[in-house]
Amino acid sequence: MKITFIGAVQQVTGSKHLIETEAGKKILLDCGIFQGKGLETDAMNRDLPFNPGAIDHILLTHAHIDHSGLIPYMYHRGFRGSVVCTNATRDLCSIMLADSGHIQESDTRTFNKKRARKGKPAVEPLYTPEDARKSLELFIGVGYDRKFKIDENLSLKFTNTGHMLGSAAVNLSVKEGDKTIRIAYTGDIGRPYNRILNPPAPFPQADYLITESTYGNRLHPPLDNAEDELLRIVKETCVVKKGKLIIPSFAIGRTQELVLVLNNYFNEGKLPRIPIFVDSPLAVNATDIFRLHTECFNQDVLDVMENDPDPFGFGSLHYIRKTSESKSLNSSDAPMVIIFASGMMEAGRVKHHLANNISNSRNTVLAVGYCAEGTLGNRIVRGDKEVSIFGNVYTVKADIESIEAFSGHGDYQEMARFLEFQDNDLLKQVFLVHGEAAAALTYRDYLENRGFQNVTIPFPGQEYQLT
Repeated sequence: MKITFIGAVQQVTGSKHLIETEAGKKILLDCGIFQGKGLETDAMNRDLPFNPGAIDHILLTHAHIDHSGLIPYMYHRGFRGSVVCTNATRDLCSIMLADSGHIQESDTRTFNKKRARKGKPAVEPLYTPEDARKSLELFIGVGYDRKFKIDENLSLKFTNTGHMLGSAAVNLSVKEGDKTIRIAYTGDIGRPYNRILNPPAPFPQADYLITESTYGNRLHPPLDNAEDELLRIVKETCVVKKGKLIIPSFAIGRTQELVLVLNNYFNEGKLPRIPIFVDSPLAVNATDIFRLHTECFNQDVLDVMENDPDPFGFGSLHYIRKTSESKSLNSSDAPMVIIFASGMMEAGRVKHHLANNISNSRNTVLAVGYCAEGTLGNRIVRGDKEVSIFGNVYTVKADIESIEAFSGHGDYQEMARFLEFQDNDLLKQVFLVHGEAAAALTYRDYLENRGFQNVTIPFPGQEYQLT
């Protein structure tokens, strides 16, 4: 059996790792889209080093687009195998992949207008909402901690990683001859405490461990400070400066956490009476799915719900679906908070709002999570004085703030504690993926100092034999 590391290798997007068994089965661990490269360089998504139609199974850790977003393209290219994931992940993908298809079409239309002006031929979108809808027919939902037999040689169990609703480690057992090889793929690892979700759970012993390294060289500040900082920034922007607070946030997980914190401040009478908008049909639909999966909630949220049946809604909060309502926010000069569904500021309505607001010194842009290198969010957070949005250059005059403690990824100490569910002496090899090279190198050293052996950082396209 061999594994080939294809995406999210010494970078943090495009997660996909191909396992090929002696029996000829081809299994893809995650199938994520590369983000932050723009349509001009989307060959990383279009040019796959394998035949999609030959893939038998995709085992999906969670619904974030950098882990799931290429599934509709796989379908478009002939994939008809199964996509196995948790029930909540399946439900979230039902809205996220269709939304991604709409973004692909919209961004392609914008891109083709520029190509037409230069006399260049139009390009096709990576995939369409229809591709996304059809691909959902291949999904199989499995509950946490239940052994699921794929065939006579393959079985798996999903265990909670606490990263987002439905996120799971894939614990795969592969029978080859008279031996069984155990592979654990953590996907993204959450923090020991999440404002909404249960914490990461122990996972079965593996022979080979594949794990993320996003924050392999960073520590998060205390969680309590994050909530105080959020309230401070709301007050300074909307009350003192009388401006707009722009918060690009992942539609799934991060947005609901922000809303929950603001909901609690509202209930305590601490939140200024200014309008707060969640400007994302995807986030609106995702919040409805959150309400369906209370089995994933931690005890703190369940306690809140005893007196507040809807922790994701309060008097000054408005969920926006229509494009016309979104556009109206740009024509208003009134103080407000606007939460958008694009954590890396790369897609959807957030780019229009940034274009309209980033050059106004009354406003603030608040990053609440990791922005990968090459993304618009990364350029803004690192302090670029000018940024290009839709091909136009804008001067950055708005205040730029960042609260890393809202990140859904564990830092290097938190990730290492999660891995301690494993017996180091029984692990044959540890592979570090989903992290920039510098972060992975630092994390490798940290793990080796804690007793982990044979910690490897693959190169893109590198193959390894698993025995």
